[in-house]
Amino acid sequence: MAYTNIDDPSAYFQTALYTGNGTANTSITNDGNSNLQPDWIWIKRRDGTADHNSFDSSRGTGKHLAQNQTQAEQTVNGVTAFNSDGFELSTNGDSNFNGATFVAWQWKANGGTTSTDTTSSITSTVQVNSDAGFSIVTYTGDGTTTGGFGHGLGVAPSVVFVKRRNTAADWCVYHKGIGADYFVKLNTTDAQASGVWQGIAPSSTRVTVYQGGLVNGNNDTYVAYCFAEKQGYSKFGSYVGNGSDNGPFIYTGFKPAFVVTKGTHASQWRLYDSARSPNNVNINRLFPYTSIAEQTDTDAGIDMLSNGFKIRGSGGDYNASGQAYIYMAFADNPFVTSTGIPTTAR
Repeated sequence: MAYTNIDDPSAYFQTALYTGNGTANTSITNDGNSNLQPDWIWIKRRDGTADHNSFDSSRGTGKHLAQNQTQAEQTVNGVTAFNSDGFELSTNGDSNFNGATFVAWQWKANGGTTSTDTTSSITSTVQVNSDAGFSIVTYTGDGTTTGGFGHGLGVAPSVVFVKRRNTAADWCVYHKGIGADYFVKLNTTDAQASGVWQGIAPSSTRVTVYQGGLVNGNNDTYVAYCFAEKQGYSKFGSYVGNGSDNGPFIYTGFKPAFVVTKGTHASQWRLYDSARSPNNVNINRLFPYTSIAEQTDTDAGIDMLSNGFKIRGSGGDYNASGQAYIYMAFADNPFVTSTGIPTTAR
């Protein structure tokens, strides 16, 4: 059996860096080994204060959610097209302010093609990429204590983001590293809290959601981004801090392109990628819960290695002694390709 079925992760995930020009019909083209038509685009201005931006091809162009906000879905002049190897922007300042620097993280689903999933009590509309373990789900809550929506992946997802669209609500995150008894909010630094998943982990067909407006309000509309782990491409897990500047090493089985961490206690979400910081130590970080600009700190970063990442620094937000942390990571290169060729560290 091959170590990985994904020799080129850029076919499914890419990071684009660009400078805004404030004009409509601005095309951003990816530069990875493969062409990538994105289906979920997460944009953040780097050099100044601005909201995070979430656009996807299931909800359609111009439909905006902000990861750092609770606000309902807005219609804005943001992403106006999902192109064959990138995307097109209009004039909105949060994604195309003239002279500002931006980063866009992009995941491929199914080119905007959706299907109906009736495997659970809530009928959902799913856009699925089973090869990459990613689906975009839209659904309308039924407000019941037995509610659940189909995700279409065929295997249990390890991470699920859920956001209510029609009215304001927190972003709720399921992560296998803390289990179904708890969730964390993407838009806050809060500690893990109980509820929303009914203590039932996602199955190969269904995500169970508790009665209530955060994830299952009657007639409320939602979007969910679901990720299943794929060897050599994606890894979702946890680690325990050691309180040392020589922090723990986390094995992923690939050289990471993108890493997000969060303590289960009250702590920052921290987001790193190899495009903004191509050399170790990776110290350029952004924070999903806030609109602040990119920060750098030589005492608080990570090393991205050929088979995982290593924490550098002893701060409580990422490496307090004995404290648990969850992470998400996507690959730049697999540690070993399907033909047995190893990758190297940066």
